[in-house]
Amino acid sequence: MFFRFGSLGSRDIAIDLGTANTLVYVPGQGIVIDEPSVVAVEVAGGIQRVKAVGSDAKILIGKTPGNIRTYRPLTDGVINNLEIAEEMIKYFIQKAVGVPSMLSRGPEVVICVPSGATSVERRAIRAAAYNAGGREVWLIDEPMAAAIGAGLPVTEPVGSMVVDIGGGTTEVGIISMNGLTYGTSARVGGDKMDDAVTAYVRRKYNLQIGEGTAERIKKEIGSAVATPESHLIVGHISGQDVAKGVPRETSITQAELAEALREPIAQIAQVVVAALEKTKPEIAADVIDRGITMTGGGSLLRNIDKVIADETGLPVHIAEAPLICVALGAGRVLEDPAFRQTLCPA
Repeated sequence: MFFRFGSLGSRDIAIDLGTANTLVYVPGQGIVIDEPSVVAVEVAGGIQRVKAVGSDAKILIGKTPGNIRTYRPLTDGVINNLEIAEEMIKYFIQKAVGVPSMLSRGPEVVICVPSGATSVERRAIRAAAYNAGGREVWLIDEPMAAAIGAGLPVTEPVGSMVVDIGGGTTEVGIISMNGLTYGTSARVGGDKMDDAVTAYVRRKYNLQIGEGTAERIKKEIGSAVATPESHLIVGHISGQDVAKGVPRETSITQAELAEALREPIAQIAQVVVAALEKTKPEIAADVIDRGITMTGGGSLLRNIDKVIADETGLPVHIAEAPLICVALGAGRVLEDPAFRQTLCPA
């Protein structure tokens, strides 16, 4: 099922295993893979065979015949289908480091998990990585990885706050002296935003759109809050007329998208405020001075930093490379054995 990629060997890797996308970091090379967390499976004669993974699988969503199904093996940041998740992880490992020979060892793997993941969910992620060929598997909480990747002073006796909005979860971490003094994970993120857009369009325009269309229009003109210009910013969407069952196109404004996104944005803001309320006074003083750092794809939604700033009364900064902060942080942990032993004991 898999092809050979690159030279044989057992280079170690770090994986940001996300609900929407998976990123793989290789020491000395940086991020070598950034692909959707999607698997296409073909069923023939009662036997399942992986047909495509990643970008090749995502383009098949909603366009496959009956014998081919597309799966997203992670929901809300955790594995929902262990077998398919293993195949996906195996594919990405082999694409990143090559197919191991009979004599070579598998790679050591640092893999990110939601801070709110249960022990059962953590075991499932660890098992998937081991079964996919990992020699040693280390788990690190996503907020910690995001903070490291964003360049926050996680080893110093000063409090830092990071909010990572991914596809399936929003991770909030308050960090000081190599540890999470408080961490929480809410199962709301980019996917819930897309669902909210889909539901709004169906309710208001009687039009059923696909998840790809919802994601596209959100990225193109979406905003966390309406502005005076929002009624003038217009995007176009196509879908199926619910009543007539025929294709139809309509337009939607940025103001309408802000209305559609109101509930998931409010949930994210509530999680951030709740985290601040549980912060120790000394660390809270540091966070007031330093502000909040946002990472993840969701932080790129227009004006979401302003919403968080208004709700908390604190300065909010978006990291320099928010989409890859978690993977970069996991990569740094992979490259520093002492760091790894401190942050993610096996």
